[in-house]
Amino acid sequence: MSELPKSVPLQLQTFLALDFGIKRTGFAVGNRLLRTAQPQGTIATEGDARFVKVALQIKEWQPDALVVGVPFHPDGAEHENTLRARRFARQLHGRFKLPVFEVDERYSTTEALQMGAKDADAAAACIILEQFLRSIP
Repeated sequence: MSELPKSVPLQLQTFLALDFGIKRTGFAVGNRLLRTAQPQGTIATEGDARFVKVALQIKEWQPDALVVGVPFHPDGAEHENTLRARRFARQLHGRFKLPVFEVDERYSTTEALQMGAKDADAAAACIILEQFLRSIP
């Protein structure tokens, strides 16, 4: 698993981003070439049922890698949901054998709501993925 990368191998072109939440997880897909992302909806399941839904998204979009938003306090300190999101990222890597990159997702949901998103979780995943795509060469 990787933090926000300094470099991402060029063969990694398509990404599926997940805005992890205890009750809901938003999805977005995007690619390196266009450096844009499109929201793909939200799943409202927990535990193993969440991974079944993730598997369906992976099957549909065939991403080269996954991007997981990891929340922090405004001062950068970790909290309980930081640990949950990182655990989720490790589980994704273990189950699906894809590279997983973590992105600091502070304020992504707030930004999505301010933009008037109808599905804030999917829009937040989109924001997370576009932040990631802007960070790679």
